[in-house]
Amino acid sequence: MATLVLSAVGNAIGGPVGGTIGALIGQQVDQKIFGPDPREGPRLKEVAVTTSTYGQPIPRHYGRMRVGGVVLWATDLREDRDVSGGKGRPRTTTYSYSASFAVLLASSPLERVGRIWADGNLLRGSAGDLKVAGTMRFHPGHCDARPDPLMLAALGAKCPAYRGRAYVVFEDLQLAEFGNRLPMLTFEVFAGEASGTIPRLTADAPQAVDAPVTIPQLEGFSHEGGTYRQVLSAFAEVRPIYPVCTGPTLRLHGGNDEAAPIALSAAAAWSEGGFGKRSGLAARRKGTGREQVEAMRYYDVGRDYQPGLQRTAGRFAAGSSRQIDLPASLTAAGARELVDAAAQRSLAALDTITWRTAELDPAVMPGNLVQVPGRYGVWRVLTWEWRAGGVELELLRAAPVRPAGSGSDAGSAWVPPDAIAGPTLIHFFELPASSMEEVNRPALFAAVRSSGQLWKGAALYRQRMGELVPLASGAARQAGMGALCSPLPPSAAMRFEPNASCEVDFGNSPLAFASASLAGLAEGANRILIGSEILQFAEAEHVTGSVWRLAGLLRGRGGTEDAAGAGHGAGTAAILLDAGLTPIDPAEFAGTAEPGLLAIGLADQEPVATPLLNAGGTRRPLAPVHGRWRALPDGGVDLRWTRRARGAWLWPEGTEVPLVEEAERYLVGIGDPAAPLAAWEAREPRLVLSAAELAAASGWSGSAGAWVRQIGSFALSPPCFIGPAASAFSQGL
Repeated sequence: MATLVLSAVGNAIGGPVGGTIGALIGQQVDQKIFGPDPREGPRLKEVAVTTSTYGQPIPRHYGRMRVGGVVLWATDLREDRDVSGGKGRPRTTTYSYSASFAVLLASSPLERVGRIWADGNLLRGSAGDLKVAGTMRFHPGHCDARPDPLMLAALGAKCPAYRGRAYVVFEDLQLAEFGNRLPMLTFEVFAGEASGTIPRLTADAPQAVDAPVTIPQLEGFSHEGGTYRQVLSAFAEVRPIYPVCTGPTLRLHGGNDEAAPIALSAAAAWSEGGFGKRSGLAARRKGTGREQVEAMRYYDVGRDYQPGLQRTAGRFAAGSSRQIDLPASLTAAGARELVDAAAQRSLAALDTITWRTAELDPAVMPGNLVQVPGRYGVWRVLTWEWRAGGVELELLRAAPVRPAGSGSDAGSAWVPPDAIAGPTLIHFFELPASSMEEVNRPALFAAVRSSGQLWKGAALYRQRMGELVPLASGAARQAGMGALCSPLPPSAAMRFEPNASCEVDFGNSPLAFASASLAGLAEGANRILIGSEILQFAEAEHVTGSVWRLAGLLRGRGGTEDAAGAGHGAGTAAILLDAGLTPIDPAEFAGTAEPGLLAIGLADQEPVATPLLNAGGTRRPLAPVHGRWRALPDGGVDLRWTRRARGAWLWPEGTEVPLVEEAERYLVGIGDPAAPLAAWEAREPRLVLSAAELAAASGWSGSAGAWVRQIGSFALSPPCFIGPAASAFSQGL
């Protein structure tokens, strides 16, 4: 194009010699800016992933794009070994691997890095959080950049700073989720506004180029190589670009659509070049061929930059349409606007006029709108050539201004969830024995979950003189845990309460509820720990959000009647006793004076600590029940009760629970169990006290009641109160 323009200017100024000189200069401009190049120009393809190939061009990015990058440095895989088990359990050794590496993203500075995908799944979310353990550092490529500290430590003085090049460094990135290998990575990068890509792209051209052409719909573009002509040709499909020579500068503009059309002077006729008719006007309509634009492919921002397709409205004859491939990122609505405008232009361009005029209007240049005498509509100047007899113009019918479209959307697509990991929530507690098999082994459990939506497990530790000692296994399962929304009143815990209920806010806990019959409850279904009380529920009803209503309660299970009798306030911790709990080996805490637990999850900057609740609860005997007081004629009393055993959830009718303690022994007293007036020991579930023995109890009165506690192998049971002063709760046990 510059060859024609400068040749015409040279003819006007210096005649044939000037025209030759102008043509040579124009040819050099065309060769530099629009000329052929062995590199391939931009093209639309599937989303590229990280590679490490010598000779691969490093692109320059404009706006926001999803790119692969090139691995420029990496360490060997680091192997970590974790041994679990032992002390009566099988010893298992597991291996995990991590790596440190750097990825070059752009041959020019970037503003920031957004999301990162690894093997198609999110590795880094929009909030800047990594979904696996490890750290990431972003180097934007400033001119005063310093080398990365990790690379500097590994490479020494020869480590480059990569100034003017944007890259990221991953340090100790855990690879377990990627098959213990470096994953295929893609990065969302940001580099300013994309609408002004064309002016920025041509700013470093070898000749002075003025290109005030913007594409408001453009979201991003990556320049991966090719000549300026190849790159600009891709944009010219959706945004016309017209070259005009203005002195030493080549100006690329998009037309004067905002200005009024210029009226052309009358046509002039001459015989030079054997042009058309003597009238100076030649009009024709091109054949349909494959010239009408029907659809456009692009990178859809709403589909995580996957290739998308937008079609224009209208119907096309077979073989008369074509598709545009624009290797740029767009929204679905922006792509629809561009393809509709391109379709209008391709349809209007079927009508062409060649016009000769003897007068040259400086405003009549390629891209501007004109009106032709005797011809309906508005026409656009495509080319002009200055000949000896005048100026020859090639005109295309201008597409009418299209009203704002109805918009479009990206359609439905699967995108990996961008869940965010929150600080770890943890409870550590000991439960009563749930079976007769291990009544003498503390049943320790940890309830662990993330306060956010993302859960990647947590490492568990105990503390020893201020240092962290890792446990044999971590918390891989996320527990169902929350808090009471309102107070739960006290209960006698004597029978099933079908009308009782409580509401629990479980937050983002994983939940799986099922209704349970009375028989199922008797076998231990639907258990939940609220405070220190174990209760069971028959039904769970979703209220709103993360709040559930648990109805049909069986209170004080597993010997926790004392906690049921006290009730619970709003905000009391509630933990589902199901497979989501993490069992803790009590041998891990053998001999320690600090029975607390610490957890470190993905989002924790510091360990989260919790004490052991209900310590000794597994080996503490259950309080006796069915206490009976019978006064004797001589003033004495006959005390009787029924024994309970740890781990005996099922109590078959007409049978006695087995004795799980070393010996059957009971402590019977009068007065306050913490400071009794008198106390006796019994070897069976009965004790007869004479009047003399009662009288010997200092401060005892006839209205005072007695109590009994089972003496276990490790501890005393809670008291069972017997006698006239005993409450309905105590006598009903």
